[in-house]
Amino acid sequence: MTARLPDMTDDMIPAGLLAGLAGLAVRAPETLEPSVLAAIGLADRYAELPSPLGPIVVAWNGRGVSWIDRAGDLDAFVARFAERVGRPLVRADAVPVALGGAIEARVAGDRRARIALDLRGRTEFEVAVWMKALEIPRGEVRPYGWIAAEIGRPRAVRAVGSALAHNPVPLVVPCHRVVRSDGSIGEYSLGGPAAKRTILAAEGLDLDDLESDARTGVRYLGSATTHIVCLPTCHNAKRITTRHRVPFRSMAVAVGAGFRACRECRPASGAGLAA
Repeated sequence: MTARLPDMTDDMIPAGLLAGLAGLAVRAPETLEPSVLAAIGLADRYAELPSPLGPIVVAWNGRGVSWIDRAGDLDAFVARFAERVGRPLVRADAVPVALGGAIEARVAGDRRARIALDLRGRTEFEVAVWMKALEIPRGEVRPYGWIAAEIGRPRAVRAVGSALAHNPVPLVVPCHRVVRSDGSIGEYSLGGPAAKRTILAAEGLDLDDLESDARTGVRYLGSATTHIVCLPTCHNAKRITTRHRVPFRSMAVAVGAGFRACRECRPASGAGLAA
């Protein structure tokens, strides 16, 4: 049997204890509410971080990174965030150390770096496009048609381009590694073609070779020794020596010549589709 304690009234509590308890009351710091809202994903914090493109601004909350943009006019950034995301945004002193390190590792090519993303409000199609772009290795590119085919929407090439243009977390989701099917660089949401060239060059991509192949109509490279055909920037294609390099304008011609598709870059995905 459990004994029930009597209800206590103020006259049953020593006056000194009451005074002590009253003295414990403090006003909550002004930062408490924004911190709590950010922790549960009802607001976001933002701060700057270095990148190969110069300073960038990163917004995040308890659910993950929600926005990345080039640092510059922070008032304009806040206005864009308010228009497109609609949550309160609070300036922070710095990006959390663990998050900043993970972003820097991902930009450096470490796809094992885990970064939670807050993609609420985005369509299933957009998220599928961005998740597929995450699979493209550093220093390599894939055409828009490749992504469309890989996500099971081979005719949605233009929609893929639109989704990449609206990628809210560029650099983390490497939309800069997606180019037009004719081999040209194409647009980039984080500063246009010039910025895209800068980040691809920083990743070790030979842009002169890429654009030379594009001008001459080379879309695939085969190895005369292995009879495997790759997309030109695939790391396997980079191992092909000049004397064993067999260029192709189409997968149909490559297959007709007895070549089979690389299992890693999967060049048959989106073959023949324009973007």
